[in-house]
Amino acid sequence: MTTTTAPAPARPVAGPRLRTRRGHSVDKPRRSVLLTVLTTVVGLYAVVPLVWLIINATKAQDDLFGSFGLWFAGDFSLFQNIADTLTYNDGIFVRWLGNTLLYVVVGAGGATALAVLGGYGLAKFQFPGKRAVFAIVIGAVAVPGTALAVPTFLMFSQMGLTNTPWAVIIPSLISPFGLYLMWTFAAEAIPTELLEAARMDGASEARTFAQICLPLLGPGIVTVLLFTMVATWNNYFLPLIMLKDPDWYPLTVGLNSWNAQAATAGGQAIFNLVITGSVLTILPLIAAFLLLQRFWQSGLASGSVKE
Repeated sequence: MTTTTAPAPARPVAGPRLRTRRGHSVDKPRRSVLLTVLTTVVGLYAVVPLVWLIINATKAQDDLFGSFGLWFAGDFSLFQNIADTLTYNDGIFVRWLGNTLLYVVVGAGGATALAVLGGYGLAKFQFPGKRAVFAIVIGAVAVPGTALAVPTFLMFSQMGLTNTPWAVIIPSLISPFGLYLMWTFAAEAIPTELLEAARMDGASEARTFAQICLPLLGPGIVTVLLFTMVATWNNYFLPLIMLKDPDWYPLTVGLNSWNAQAATAGGQAIFNLVITGSVLTILPLIAAFLLLQRFWQSGLASGSVKE
């Protein structure tokens, strides 16, 4: 009697495998050509303007239009351009930089503080009308800031606040997106049981918030701070319509006035100073991201891996 054995089932063909330090083998991740191409295009779109800006900041005024934009000219004038930018028109650029720092520290810092307090309260306390507040916040996020600039100008002109720093600082204190972000983050980052345990131990609400909740809200605070800081630093339309005195200009409006100077009658073209000033303007933002990203990334990753 002859017996036959069924053929063994075919094993699925696996991709290339990698071996870890402990000897375990894992599947090698596959590479997507389309994703690589898209990432490269997006990277070039973001990097090429920055490279152009840095290269042309090393050129004198005469070399800007007589040389290739993505390569250096014969004379390296970066340090001379920086000196001229800081001293032009009695050092007005330094005044604009100080104004921008004032608007960011008071405006963005205040907006972050209000967003943290409001988001925590909306996430962890129950009160009548909470759903209405949620609808208002979502609606405010959907409204662009430029749509509110003219009504804000009319209101501030009646109050006599135009052409003052408060005309830029007060609107910057309101960040609907920051409030919504802190609301959703606090709802997930702070366990309700932890608050109940603190209250049972006799801790006050202020102490509970300061010693227990604030450390847990660290990643959300850094995220909101970065968003509000960038929005305030790059704010252009609101200061443009609110301020008339150049001494209160931020960097965005001030550099634009330098750029438009060549189009005025008898105006002097100082495009090299505009480009150099733009480079100096983005350096604090890059430094802020580099300094705060470790708090941001470490906080967002905490709790994602369980032992």
